[in-house]
Amino acid sequence: MDKFSSLTGVAAPLPIINIDTDMIIPKQYLKTIKRTGLGTALFSEMRYNEDGTENPDFVLNKPGYRGATIIVAGDNFGCGSSREHAPWALLDFGIRCVISTSFADIFYNNCFKNGILPLVVTPEQLKLLLDDAERGSNATLTVDLESQTIKGPDGGTLHFDIDPSRKQILLEGLDDIAGTLKSDPSISSFENKMAADRPWL
Repeated sequence: MDKFSSLTGVAAPLPIINIDTDMIIPKQYLKTIKRTGLGTALFSEMRYNEDGTENPDFVLNKPGYRGATIIVAGDNFGCGSSREHAPWALLDFGIRCVISTSFADIFYNNCFKNGILPLVVTPEQLKLLLDDAERGSNATLTVDLESQTIKGPDGGTLHFDIDPSRKQILLEGLDDIAGTLKSDPSISSFENKMAADRPWL
């Protein structure tokens, strides 16, 4: 998993409440277990017309936002089913950070497992960030995980809170297995002691 320390990129505004995982990646794309190739299907029902052409009104199809790496979204992002394909699709498109006032628990956890930073901000902070994100290709934000700050295009800085253990997971680029292996000396020591104390086990 790629490390996340600091990200500077265009932020796309998506001020929709209750964006669920079926909107992020519709069910017909769930047949694959590969984590790559899903970026083209991200938000497909909003991104494409029925004939397969792009919907020019959808934010990620607009010239200034095609290379967005950050999404600033409405409340309760990632609700609905627990599909891990949702963060896979975001990551494959190039999104490394989603900012909202709240996230569905399972989606929130899946983001950390896939190297995406889901940032929870206050409604007041979200309003400021949405205003920044409306600037098209000038909607550049810098998210610094180490200092827990978001710097806007005019230099204004917001602070955010994050659980220290989750922060470390992203800073070190640790998935669940790598995180467990970090504790290998302690695990091995415990197993050796158990084997000596209880050889019948």
